[in-house]
Amino acid sequence: MSGTRDSAIARAEKYFDDGGFLAELQRRVAIPTTSQETNSMPALQEYVSGEMTQSLQKMGYDCTVLPNPRAEYGPFLIARRVEDPAKPTVLTYGHGDVIRGQEDQWRQGLSPWKIVIEGDRMYGRGTADNKGQHTINIAALACVLEERGSLGFNSTILIETGEETGSPGLADFCKANKAALKADALIGSDGPRLDHRRPTIFGGTRGTLNFNLKLTMREGGHHSGNWGGLLSNPGIMLAHALATITDRRGQIKVPEWRPQTLTNSVRAALADAHIDAGEGAPTIDPNWGEESLTPVERVFGWNSFEVLAFKTGNPDRPVNAIPPSAIAYCQLRFVVGTDPHDIIPALRRHLDRHGYEMIEIDQAREVIMNATRLDPENPWAKFAATSIEKTGGVKPNMLPNLGGSLPNEVFTDILGMPTVWVPHSYAACSQHAPNEHLLAPVAREGLRLMTGIFWDLGANPPTGARA
Repeated sequence: MSGTRDSAIARAEKYFDDGGFLAELQRRVAIPTTSQETNSMPALQEYVSGEMTQSLQKMGYDCTVLPNPRAEYGPFLIARRVEDPAKPTVLTYGHGDVIRGQEDQWRQGLSPWKIVIEGDRMYGRGTADNKGQHTINIAALACVLEERGSLGFNSTILIETGEETGSPGLADFCKANKAALKADALIGSDGPRLDHRRPTIFGGTRGTLNFNLKLTMREGGHHSGNWGGLLSNPGIMLAHALATITDRRGQIKVPEWRPQTLTNSVRAALADAHIDAGEGAPTIDPNWGEESLTPVERVFGWNSFEVLAFKTGNPDRPVNAIPPSAIAYCQLRFVVGTDPHDIIPALRRHLDRHGYEMIEIDQAREVIMNATRLDPENPWAKFAATSIEKTGGVKPNMLPNLGGSLPNEVFTDILGMPTVWVPHSYAACSQHAPNEHLLAPVAREGLRLMTGIFWDLGANPPTGARA
């Protein structure tokens, strides 16, 4: 067999139009791989040992399911198809776990574990994050394989089952299996497009660090009539401390949290980008964020500080008492150039300078997802952009990094490879929320684009890849 690029893409279109994609995705969505639940291990094991292993073995992959170095977390699947050691090897990544189903919060007629189609929307938990996205990529590989008779390159697929809990064990797993995962580049899919109508390529991610600010003034609450004006209120004090971290429009005031890496080349890469999350997305607040930056630069070239929750007293049943304590659940999303190990110390110094030595800072998550970035001029990024434009007829949005976070530093720093991400979702997909969905037109186009990328990789690999 030899086939043609166009016939491989036509095969991908037929797979989608005839219901093949829906059937495959439904099988995967039906497995409740909720890694945040304590009883999820059987479903996580079934996903990689059953569903994904069976599917990939049919494509000629050698599959190995290995335990997590941290035994309380889900396993990993490494699938390898080696056609010629002299040819390039591409690593494709996906995560089979999802967040909690939140069954009781979905709109009537919808379920997290059964795909329901309404118009262009395919509802179901994991359709966007991430089962739908890695199903698209694996199906695209299958289309090239069926049309050409071979891929024309070597393919390794890594499926993890703990991304929604911060990818525990992933770094140690990749260190221990570095030889099996060795590749020239990663081409994967996660996260949203910048504009749902236009393909996106991003080369890295912002890092993320969650932490809590806590202020305890005394034991127990005290009557606000008897003690109001005499006892300090920790809720008020913590609110004022938070107000030193940003100004009223959210501009960061901690000096070490203000990046120095929004270079001219990054600005140039972002100049052509435009945010359009599609129907149902919130309206961008024009007067929020760093005033001197464009909206795109604020998300992809800058750091953002968020208060995710704030609690003092009993919000559900308030009483007339001065509360004894207050806590703010916070997060910093950060770009390359921000020292992740100095985020908490820098905040400590900042709060101390403003007289808030009594506020405790607790890092909320053990895992820090560090920031990564790929130069848009990298040969792999340019290769993907050229292929996408050839297939789709439109130049993709090129982002040095995504606004969200992924364990991308495992691939860039531990495995030592450039990373190219081509997302197949959009920002208003309700991932991590009830009514999660995938847009059918974006999924279909994603199949076409990825089939083109994998076809081109076998026919004419990018400069810098092994011949």
